[in-house]
Amino acid sequence: MMDATKYQIGYYPAPAGDYEWTKKDHITTPPAWCSVDLRDGNQSLIVPMSLQEKVEFYKMLLAVGFKEIEVGFPAASETEYEFLRTLIEQDMIPEDVTVQVLTQCRDHIIRKTFEAVQGAPRAIIHFYNSTSVAQREQVFRKSKEEIKQIAVDGAKLVKQLSEEYQGNFLFEYSPESFTGTEPEYAVEVCNAVLDVMQPTPERPMIINLPVTVEMSMPHVYANQIEWCSKNLKYRDSVILSTHPHNDRGTGVACAELAVLAGAQRVECCLFGNGERTGNVDAITLAMNLYSHGVDPKLDFSNMPEICEKYEKLTRMHVYERQPYAGALVFAAFSGSHQDAIAKGMTYYRQHSQHRWNCPYIPIDPTDIGRTYDADVIRINSQSGKGGIGFLLEQNYGYSLPAKMREDLGYRVKSVSDHGHKELSVREVCDVFEQTYMNRCTPLSVPEAHFTMRNNVFYSVVTVEMKGNSREVTSQGNGRLDAVCNAIHDATGLEFTLESYSEHSLDEGSTSRACSYVGIRWPDGSMSWGAGTHTDIIMAGTRALVSAVNNH
Repeated sequence: MMDATKYQIGYYPAPAGDYEWTKKDHITTPPAWCSVDLRDGNQSLIVPMSLQEKVEFYKMLLAVGFKEIEVGFPAASETEYEFLRTLIEQDMIPEDVTVQVLTQCRDHIIRKTFEAVQGAPRAIIHFYNSTSVAQREQVFRKSKEEIKQIAVDGAKLVKQLSEEYQGNFLFEYSPESFTGTEPEYAVEVCNAVLDVMQPTPERPMIINLPVTVEMSMPHVYANQIEWCSKNLKYRDSVILSTHPHNDRGTGVACAELAVLAGAQRVECCLFGNGERTGNVDAITLAMNLYSHGVDPKLDFSNMPEICEKYEKLTRMHVYERQPYAGALVFAAFSGSHQDAIAKGMTYYRQHSQHRWNCPYIPIDPTDIGRTYDADVIRINSQSGKGGIGFLLEQNYGYSLPAKMREDLGYRVKSVSDHGHKELSVREVCDVFEQTYMNRCTPLSVPEAHFTMRNNVFYSVVTVEMKGNSREVTSQGNGRLDAVCNAIHDATGLEFTLESYSEHSLDEGSTSRACSYVGIRWPDGSMSWGAGTHTDIIMAGTRALVSAVNNH
């Protein structure tokens, strides 16, 4: 039995006030992005990346467009240290990219960090200590003043060593476990650090207020961010940063509301990788901006390749329903969804729209390297006529009448249901062609010749039925009507031509025509057929014969 009484609220809300972020409804400018995949994401892997794998991942982050990349905790392991030295010594840090290294506020770790980062063209020294009530009381067993002094002493050493070592250094401080810290105390500690570092508008410092553990609803965190933003010293010389984790599953919401509340920078991981439930997902955040018409300044136009590299290097799996990136996030199996998507796609093309507004699909899948046929409309026993018809037209040029699409839909769903499987586009086309196309048994019409007198078509039609051949003379108000009457006379079958449509399948003088015929039988049932031929009359005749053979 679960016992909720053992839990209580462990966070400390910001003082009450009229918060400006509540008056905003969307983000208009992207934050600065810092990838922490190679540190926070890497340390959460069952098998951390090797040096070579980290270099390959780093190159992928550069290709995506990250300008700040946390490359590790160089004092933590030899691989971390060697990786950073490799980047520096092999001149692998572009001029517009800043690497970031993490260190606790401990003397020997800070010194080891500066040894590792020496000679970097541009590096952020990110130092931190934990400030929450739980950490103060249970882990460090120190007072507020003692905890603050740890931060101040760390800042002093960082500043001192930055002047002794070669390199172009910037600075970041985090009151780790911020979400379990009283906001007033967090600001007090941050301001004490800022007094030591003395940032300027020309050389600002990053103050990072992390969601080390999600404890509250996102709006509580947004209030904390805005309150701290308004109470930090040197505010015009501070870049306010956020580093959300995802313990409550609202890391993306925390990050977005933090940006509304004044955060200028987000530390994040691809696909939300990270300790426990993960860090905030860089892809979801960036693509959310993109879907609102804001350029995130990160390039995910080749999402399948990014997913493939990520899975290879981290040995993690991108969940099929992962926003934007998952294999099934654009897939529609439901008939009603498929119908709406197909109509939306058709409307988009017919009206040559630039603005994307397709039902059920928030962004154009092709923007991130996905395709409509393989990724959007998927066929199984839940699928409908609209999606099936769309796929046939999109991939093979067949434009079926609505009622014929419905008939095909039942047949396709039956194949999927009995096979307990999803059908490929090719398999759907096979069902269509095998069921309806150019069927010539037991009835066939190998020849038909026409003349027209006084707006009446006269025909001489060869009709074969179960091995018996007859040449029949008939007439009608059109060529296909004349063939219908010839079949009636030759076979005794009674039906009414109820639906006929045609279109070209190819371009040029030798293009094939495709015709679709629906006929009504005396018992009220319908049967359908399709035919192709370079001669449109023969295509219609073949479709008619196929419809008869489908009864």
